Amino acid sequence: MLELMITAPASGSGKTILTCALLAALKKRGRTPCAFKCGPDYIDPMFHRSVLGVESHNLDLFLAGEDDVRRLYAKYSGGHGAAVTEGAMGFYDGLGGTTDRASAWHVSDTLGLPVLLALRPKGASLTLAAQVGGLQSFRRESHIAGLFLNDCSTMPAKSLVPMLERETGLPVLGWLPHMEEAVLESRHLGLYTAGEIENLSARIDRAADVLSENLDWDQLDALFSRRADRAAVPAAERVDGVPVAVARDEAFCFAYAETLDALREAGASLRFFSPLGDAALPGDACALYLPGGYPELHAAGLAENADMRRAVRDAVAGGMPTVAECGGFLYLGQTLEDGGGRAYPMAGVLPGEAVRRERLVRFGYAELSAAGASMLFRPGEAAPVHEFHYWDSTENGDGLVARKPLTGRSWQCGFVNEHLYAAFPHLYFAGRPELARRFVRAAEHWRDAHE
Repeated sequence: MLELMITAPASGSGKTILTCALLAALKKRGRTPCAFKCGPDYIDPMFHRSVLGVESHNLDLFLAGEDDVRRLYAKYSGGHGAAVTEGAMGFYDGLGGTTDRASAWHVSDTLGLPVLLALRPKGASLTLAAQVGGLQSFRRESHIAGLFLNDCSTMPAKSLVPMLERETGLPVLGWLPHMEEAVLESRHLGLYTAGEIENLSARIDRAADVLSENLDWDQLDALFSRRADRAAVPAAERVDGVPVAVARDEAFCFAYAETLDALREAGASLRFFSPLGDAALPGDACALYLPGGYPELHAAGLAENADMRRAVRDAVAGGMPTVAECGGFLYLGQTLEDGGGRAYPMAGVLPGEAVRRERLVRFGYAELSAAGASMLFRPGEAAPVHEFHYWDSTENGDGLVARKPLTGRSWQCGFVNEHLYAAFPHLYFAGRPELARRFVRAAEHWRDAHE
């Protein structure tokens, strides 16, 4: 089985297009690849899925422990002929940017994954070798097995390859020249979602063809092939489970695949619906999950669907077990501003109004703790979470306390009770399966009370 991590010295090095091009090339060669992403990023796995037609999965060593990450990797790579993991940020950039915890290196070290280091040589030549040497020696085992030149045409590659191999002792497996069609546009600190980029499949297909022409496939196999006897794990879907309605459309597209599987494993049968296009919740729903996404880009459409807003308001106000994260939390508020500052009515369950800020409001990892009991939390419990949003609410709630793990800075947030979790922080049920079990148990109680 081919197993590797693609990482780089810094963000903006073209990791995503290289990863997608390699996945597409492997798929063309019949290698049945699967994909992973280091960290809490929702968007890059969308690109992986657009190439493969199968789920991509996150590997996050803050949101889950090392044993959980090993289990998830083994589970989701089983039955595949290749597993390609895309790193996050710079290779060693982890928690707070000042530690290697939860970094791409931490993931490679935990899983024993060999690393293909992508270099973008714009404006540097011999200095690249010095940079690679520093990355090799920074930790006792760097796991770096090979180099790849990204955004580099054939002419400079011909001179860079022998120099890098001589100075670093590492093989250069190939290069990908600059391609306008391979440039992926960004929003905020991340890429536009895969569905928003025109002709994405054709663009990645072209990059895959060019990559195949400039990649040493024999050397790739020699460096990154490992014996793996992991069998495919059957899907956890249960048709007889308790029905949980899950929002999924252009506005609500940030749900971890592993969180959804954790709900299935806890006994849920998922019912996907669109707050943009559907007039009502699934008829048999016993719980509601509203994940994050970009509701601010679709505020007008969400407001126009008054029937759905009313259905959600009645369900939550009536005590249906509900988890609403980030964008889902904003949808439950009174109003939501779009990018131009116009406010639109939302579900109106919670008191706050969602407003646009000019900067990231709260960003990164935190630990969420509870003083009292609620549907998901027991008194004194803490769970790792992640936040990333440019919108804020005039009423963030005070049911929980979020605390930054390195600085200790804390703030109150969230609306929680025996049937509700509504807050900006994203939960990761795969790392805390007891939260999934509690949510599904609440749905079962709702079903039993309304039969």
